[in-house]
Amino acid sequence: MAHPDKIAGLARMKRLATGALVGVAVLLVVARLQGWSWVGAFAEAALIGALADWFAVVALFRHPLGVPVPHTAILPRNKARLADNLAEFIRDRFLDTASLVARLRAAQPADRVAAWLRTPGNGDLLAGRLVVVLAESVDFMDDPRVRRLFLHALRRRAGSLDMADGLGRLLALLTEQGRHQALLDEGLARLAHWLDDPAVRQGFARMIVDVAGHEYPKVVATLGLVGINPAELGERVSAGILTGVHGLLDEVARDPAHPRRQAFDELIAAYIGRLGDDQVFRTRVDQAKREFLAHPAVGASLRELWDDLRAWLTRDMQRPDSRARRHLASAAAALGAALADNPSLRESFNEHLERTVESLAPELRDGLAHHIAATMKAWKDEDLVREVEVSVGRDLQFIRLNGTFVGGLIGLALYALTQYAA
Repeated sequence: MAHPDKIAGLARMKRLATGALVGVAVLLVVARLQGWSWVGAFAEAALIGALADWFAVVALFRHPLGVPVPHTAILPRNKARLADNLAEFIRDRFLDTASLVARLRAAQPADRVAAWLRTPGNGDLLAGRLVVVLAESVDFMDDPRVRRLFLHALRRRAGSLDMADGLGRLLALLTEQGRHQALLDEGLARLAHWLDDPAVRQGFARMIVDVAGHEYPKVVATLGLVGINPAELGERVSAGILTGVHGLLDEVARDPAHPRRQAFDELIAAYIGRLGDDQVFRTRVDQAKREFLAHPAVGASLRELWDDLRAWLTRDMQRPDSRARRHLASAAAALGAALADNPSLRESFNEHLERTVESLAPELRDGLAHHIAATMKAWKDEDLVREVEVSVGRDLQFIRLNGTFVGGLIGLALYALTQYAA
């Protein structure tokens, strides 16, 4: 929408240029009546210049006096061609990939980002904007239709994964440099700690007594007759078993070449081989994955997990001391400090940004050019004429004024030459 000040300025210049045209026309009439030859020569040429420039300026936007003179109303008549040419000009002259990358490189974006993030308050400002975006994203994802689509896409993506191959790669990675043995050590330590729990020991003792009473009731009854408490016997047996298990766990933990460790190596290697080569086993793994994903409890768990996350984010973002906002601000400040203190990181940041621009620029250039052309073509002729005329029409009225006075001076010079030649 054109600014009112520009519209008013254009109207004033039109009145001034038209007033000059009318003025030289009146001056021509007076000069002819009074016999002022020199003044008449000036006024005649000025009137011709004023009329010619008026015609030229008006012909850019519309038919002069509504008469469809050929090659007038140039702008609306050639709107499509002008739109395409303007779009191509902007694309090729301002948005070529080499120029964009050169300007980006000269701007040193990593330095600017580092300086901006290290300025007090900017980290909080950025965090505030990101929290708003996060809140909008949460509201968007809360839409039942979006949530169903998201869960469907998640399941479909998970269903397409080669679980057997992934597990095989994971196990192969764990076996590198004996990392699986470190996991075994951690498992042994946790198992030993669990067996030391008094509640676990009591549970084992009760289990021994219950099994004995169920399987060998006469033996348990006989123990009672001879004065032996079955519960105390269960505790002793349980303690003995747990002591033996502890001894085995300690023995495996202390001996890197223990046969149980070698058996563990062989077991992992066998599973890696089966996951890679045993098609029947691979099919069983894939079927187990599909059954797991298809189970209603999985979908319910995912929905509950998302609801819990969304509720927590909503509550947190409504608090003045939002943890999410605080962490985002801290991360922004840390990024600024890292960029400022690490030249290699700045160089890497700039290089990745340049490569991103190089890869995206061609598509963005064409897209922007198409948008400019399509937008101009969609405008109504009168809207396009009005916007362009308001933007440059004031300068065009100066052309009319110049044509009036320069034409008059040229006419006066020509009249002087004819008088001198005579």
